[in-house]
Amino acid sequence: MNIAKPLLRATAAAALAFHGIAAWAVNDSPGGPSVNQLNLPVGVTRISAEIYDLHTIMMVICSVIFVLVFGVMFYSVFKHRKSLGHKAATWHENTVVEIIWTVIPFIIVILMVLPATKTVVAMKDTTNSDLTIKATGYQWKWGYDYIKGEGEGISFLSNLATPRPTVGSPGFGMAPDPKGDNYLLEVDNEVVVPVNKKVRVILTANDVIHAWAVPRLGVKQDAIPGFVRDTWFKAEKIGTYRGQCQELCGKEHSFMPIVVRVVSDADFTAWVAEKKKAQLATADDPNKVWTQAELVARGEKVYETCTGCHQASGQGVPGAFPALVNSPVVMGPKAGQIDILLNGRNVKMPSWKQLSDVEIAAAITYTRNSWGNKAAENVVQPADVKAARK
Repeated sequence: MNIAKPLLRATAAAALAFHGIAAWAVNDSPGGPSVNQLNLPVGVTRISAEIYDLHTIMMVICSVIFVLVFGVMFYSVFKHRKSLGHKAATWHENTVVEIIWTVIPFIIVILMVLPATKTVVAMKDTTNSDLTIKATGYQWKWGYDYIKGEGEGISFLSNLATPRPTVGSPGFGMAPDPKGDNYLLEVDNEVVVPVNKKVRVILTANDVIHAWAVPRLGVKQDAIPGFVRDTWFKAEKIGTYRGQCQELCGKEHSFMPIVVRVVSDADFTAWVAEKKKAQLATADDPNKVWTQAELVARGEKVYETCTGCHQASGQGVPGAFPALVNSPVVMGPKAGQIDILLNGRNVKMPSWKQLSDVEIAAAITYTRNSWGNKAAENVVQPADVKAARK
């Protein structure tokens, strides 16, 4: 009885834990990975279909070679073992055999290389695109600029939209909220493109190497600081397709999803008109002189992007990211802080020059007037930032 009671309690606890984990189960992510998915997705572009077919062909060829080689080897070992009276052969070369095992692999490699080369060349052909989008990797978000074709002039940042309370593993004191089907694969601003149009994506990065990858579009290309690379896709089916950064780029590498929404031509035209109208409505007057209160209010929203490293309280992360409370940079001359935000400082503090002059000025003013900070130069105007960019 003394043994049975602890055993029953342990069994009950295990059952409750299993039930809790099962309650977090999700379905297939629309346009993203499927539950227990083992193979590549077929995708919705010609290139993705070719990649899938190549993968299948290579697996079949490799499997056949594996079975034949190991089959002959195991058969030889079993049938010619010493216990049956066989003696090891003493010859050590055979010209015919050596020619055969050189020519046959060569032919196999050629047969594998030809279709693979054809697909790789097609993947690199970004000419005659209908739409060009620049994607810039940041720690840890994506910036998009529509630079050619319908939608030219549209720019936005795309951040992870999964609520932070849902991030973590169930049963370990984390993630009290349930996860959705698109856990860590949802963003606040999607890339929107028209169906059956060739879209060229120009890639670079602001800080470290990232990678723009959407499996169902057959796209994966590194984004490297100081370099411009490109890729393309032509989606043949309307829908939403999801991917992620696929180069280890820092502590929030897994929080850089990519979502591409493919729509009809009419819906794309409507989206472009709506997006441009919204950008025009929120455009800042470059000649406006802002009050301290206005800058602090605006800066509080901009600073939300910084909380992952410097924390909402401005205390930073000891040993990793400096505190902004009583920071010599924050409390010192404003020119120094402007320079750091525009140009960065080592890998931990990337450049934020992609933000507007107003956003940078507001963020600096917010840090200089928050958490008890009272800097001598406590107000930074957009004009100050604009002058520092030159």
